[in-house]
Amino acid sequence: MGIFDFLTGEFIDVIHWVDDTRDTLVWRFQREGHEIKYGAKLTVREGQSAVFVHEGQLADVFTPGLYLLETNNMPVMTTLQHWDHGFKSPFKSEVYFVSTTRFSDLKWGTKNPIMARDPEFGPVRLRAYGSYTIRVADPARFLTEIVGTDGEFTMDEISFQIRNIIVQEFSRVIASSGIPVLDMAANTADLGKLVAAEISGTVAEYGLSIPELYIENISLPAAVEEAMDKRTSIGIVGDLGKYTQFSAAEAMTAAAQTPGSGMGAGMGMGMGMGMAMAQQMVNSGPWGARPATDAPTPMAAASSPTPITPPPPPVERVWHIAEEGETKGPFSKASLGRMATAEKFKRATYVWTSGQDGWKHAEDVPELAQLFTVLPPPPPES
Repeated sequence: MGIFDFLTGEFIDVIHWVDDTRDTLVWRFQREGHEIKYGAKLTVREGQSAVFVHEGQLADVFTPGLYLLETNNMPVMTTLQHWDHGFKSPFKSEVYFVSTTRFSDLKWGTKNPIMARDPEFGPVRLRAYGSYTIRVADPARFLTEIVGTDGEFTMDEISFQIRNIIVQEFSRVIASSGIPVLDMAANTADLGKLVAAEISGTVAEYGLSIPELYIENISLPAAVEEAMDKRTSIGIVGDLGKYTQFSAAEAMTAAAQTPGSGMGAGMGMGMGMGMAMAQQMVNSGPWGARPATDAPTPMAAASSPTPITPPPPPVERVWHIAEEGETKGPFSKASLGRMATAEKFKRATYVWTSGQDGWKHAEDVPELAQLFTVLPPPPPES
């Protein structure tokens, strides 16, 4: 290389950074010996800042723009000022480019469940996950507190620490919010803003800021979610009496369509299951009434060696009564008879059963009117 080429290299210098990695926060300008020449051009693009470090100390921060490094008050020492050293200046300067754009779609989540006290369910364990964005708000502080002398600092080197801070503040906010678990889905936006506000003070010490934080999901343990699904199913069913009748009809249909069994046997088993459910409903009444007769078990009928299956016994109807604006029951006819004897069931009591058109007085129903004929009529007036 000739002397002219050498001098041209000394006078012409362009300092800039074009990032194509999508995850680099800080990049140090690579120059042999870290020498900054007199008259060098510094190009700082939008979304960047340039930090000058001279002799180990932070000298200046440059915002986006074009700078000509030729004045004496710049914190750089060029080789042209030291002819006696043969263009080998002992003063060195470094340029660090810091990306100030937002780094988005960063993930966070809780490794372990968060213990919280729910006003409805009591102590619960919660899990949550979401995403956040981060940017460098103070390049000088970020360089001195986090980066140090790292020539290329990426987002992966600090994302783990940021996730820990988010989870810590999220746990504290959720535990002290007092929001019921069932209402958290409607308040995720407000919770995200609240958590971001709490985190901002901590990350500001690193020279960072979190413009956005999103809570995508807050979930309960699998066992608790299963219990909630059962509770929801019960709420959808509504009237358990009608649901039991529907289940009995479904069981009869399934038994009749059982492969390898006769239609009559299947019907007998289905009706037997329906009778068992009806008997359970009767036994669950407040007076503990039981059917007057014991129905034969369906298994005995199904296992009989006789090829002809007897018809199933008739299903006894059950009744509901209305007293003081409340519905009670169901009760069997035998149970209502004992109630009539104890004067807890009267002629004017409103009754209803499946298939009946509206409520009727007990004395207007022929099947129940018989319960009152065994009693003596009222005494004649004196």
